[in-house]
Amino acid sequence: MQNSQPNSSRRSFFSGAATVGAAAAAVVALPHVAPSEAVVSEPARVAPEKGGGYHLSARVKQYYKTTQL
Repeated sequence: MQNSQPNSSRRSFFSGAATVGAAAAAVVALPHVAPSEAVVSEPARVAPEKGGGYHLSARVKQYYKTTQL
């Protein structure tokens, strides 16, 4: 005997794939909107002449905070 109902997992998979594809196409087609808040960046630093160049930036400080126990 065969089942009269189609495989719902296959149907939901293809439905989900079509939805994701449509969403991706919409994201690409929409114009890019600039964020309303300006991002504050650190001033550019000059590279040292004799190597090195490590400096404690805000990003490095944030990383150090995440590694503390």
